[in-house]
Amino acid sequence: MGVKLIAVDMDGTFLNDEMAYNKERFMNQYRELKARGIKFAVASGNQYAQLKSFFPEIESEIAFVAENGAFVVNAGEELFAGKMSEDTIQAVFDALKRYDVKNVIVCGKKSAYIHENAGEDEYLHAGKYYHVLKRVPHFENIDDDIFKFSISFPAEHCSALLSHLKNAIGTFVTPVSSGHGDIDLIMPGLHKASGMKLLQKQWGINEEECAAFGDSGNDLEMVSAVKYGVAMDNAHESIKQAAVHITQSNNEEGVLNAIDAILKDEKPFV
Repeated sequence: MGVKLIAVDMDGTFLNDEMAYNKERFMNQYRELKARGIKFAVASGNQYAQLKSFFPEIESEIAFVAENGAFVVNAGEELFAGKMSEDTIQAVFDALKRYDVKNVIVCGKKSAYIHENAGEDEYLHAGKYYHVLKRVPHFENIDDDIFKFSISFPAEHCSALLSHLKNAIGTFVTPVSSGHGDIDLIMPGLHKASGMKLLQKQWGINEEECAAFGDSGNDLEMVSAVKYGVAMDNAHESIKQAAVHITQSNNEEGVLNAIDAILKDEKPFV
C-alpha cells in the first residue's frame, strides 16, 4: 500500500537543536515526494506564522497542523480553526494564578500574547516560536479566538505541574508536555491526530497510509494513530513505546533518513 502522507513535528524532531534542518537534502526529497503524490504536513504546537517561515519555497503547497491541532491549513487554505470558550479561558487563568505560573503565552488566531511585564530575554525567546507576538497589559478580554495557552517551567518541576494541572483543569483543557519544560494547555479533542484526520479526509488517505514523526508528549496521539508511527532517538520514552519504529535523533537527520527509506520502499515502510 505504501506511505501517502508524512507528518512531522518540528522542535526536537524535524529541526535540530539549532532550530534548522538540511534544506538542500529535504528539498530534493520533497520534489520526489511531490512527483509521487505523497503529501507532506507539518504538525506542531507552534504558531502557523512561525511554522511556514521554515518552508518559504513550498508553504503554499504543503499542509500545516498548527497550535497542536487548533489551526489547520492546507496549501494556504484554512480548513479548521478552534476557539476556547470564555468559561475555559477563565478556568485556566484561575488555575495559573493558583500555581503562581508566571511565564504564560496566550495563543490566538491573530497573534500570540505575552504580558508587558515579561523580561526582554523571555520576550526574545518567545519570539523564536511566535513570529506574531504582542505585549499586553493583561490577558483578560483579548479580542481574538484563543487556541491554547503555553507555559514554561523549570524542566525538573514540569512533570509535577503537569499532574497538578490535569487534576485541576483537566475537564476544561488537556495539559500536554511540548518538551524542554514547556506545557501546552489545549482544547480537549483537538490535537495533532485530529488535525491529521482532517487532512486525511481531504485527501482520501487512511491511517494505514500515514507516517508520523515525533518526540514529545503532544505527539503521542499522532504517532499512535497511524500505521507508521516513528519516534526520534531523542524522544520521550512514552513516544518510543507508542511508535513502531525509532529513527536517529533530530541532530542526526533522523526524519530525513526515514524519508529516504520511504522513498526506497524499505522497512518498516512497506
